[in-house]
Amino acid sequence: MVTAVTALAILGALAAPAAAARRPVAFPWGDLFGEKKPKLRRAALPPSVPLPKPRPAEAPAKEPEKPEPAKQAPAETAKPAETAKPVEPATPPPPSACRLALTEEIAIAPSIPDIHGPGGCGGEDLVRLEAVVLPDKHQVALKPAAILRCKMASAIADWVRTDVAPLATSLGSVISVLDNFDSFECRGRNRVAGAPLSEHGRANALDVRALKLANGQSISLTDRTVSRDLRESVLHAVCARFMTVLGPGSDWYHEDHIHLDLMERHNNYKICQWNVWDPLPQIAPLLPAGRPDEAPPREVAAKSDAAGPAKSDAAKPDTAEPEGGDAEPATKPPATKQLETKKLATKKLETKKLETKKRR
Repeated sequence: MVTAVTALAILGALAAPAAAARRPVAFPWGDLFGEKKPKLRRAALPPSVPLPKPRPAEAPAKEPEKPEPAKQAPAETAKPAETAKPVEPATPPPPSACRLALTEEIAIAPSIPDIHGPGGCGGEDLVRLEAVVLPDKHQVALKPAAILRCKMASAIADWVRTDVAPLATSLGSVISVLDNFDSFECRGRNRVAGAPLSEHGRANALDVRALKLANGQSISLTDRTVSRDLRESVLHAVCARFMTVLGPGSDWYHEDHIHLDLMERHNNYKICQWNVWDPLPQIAPLLPAGRPDEAPPREVAAKSDAAGPAKSDAAKPDTAEPEGGDAEPATKPPATKQLETKKLATKKLETKKLETKKRR
């Protein structure tokens, strides 16, 4: 018991300072002015809300609420609903007059979609010219097929049917292939960077390199060995039909093919630059002709020319007799004659020189 009492006393002594620390410090003038410690307010409780009475048992069952119908929009808001309908695809434009005229009886040229490339490349009313149909139903293929405007394709077909086919007939054969060197290509003129757009970029030009016949013969339009008359006939035909014709002699870009296009210019100005060159000689005259065998040697000929006038003077007979009366022999040895002729020639030259000096 004694030990328990002592333990409790010790614990009380230890707890007393802690309790004193928790107490608020009392100011000495608090009792003087009669100040009292403020009381803490209780937390404000929400006012009590009265609950509704329970539904009586005899009341009818409540129907489920129906959704309210959507309000009708005014007339102005109804317009977007009408425009929200899927847009119908635009109807393609009617075929052009050129397209209607370029039938399968004239050319195999199916239409292709319009091309709109950068810098104005492409065009409208385009076709892929695959072959030209002759009046006898024979087809002249374009290899490869050319992408052209309808007007350009129609001009090519008319040229082949009217001019090229009779030309091949005159050679004893039929044209079978038109060698297409270039048609539509989005590029500048002569493939030069920064140059104006070429007519090839507008699908308005065709480069032709050769005509191939059914018998296997190939006629290159820029080959000098081909008949000049044949090439000139082609030249006159294309220059009459197309606005631009460029070939050998125009520039070095067109030395191996013929360029044809329908470029529109002021006052329908045309350009036709194609020189039909003559064939080269088989043997070029590089060295002068040889000296004929019957000609005299060069040294002898030079001596004879110099001694010509001296011989004519020496050939005259000397009729004068010497003062001594002794007649000289009529004939002299050949060696002495040559010496005399040389002396006479040198004397004449000297006298001529002196005369010319005096005249000066």
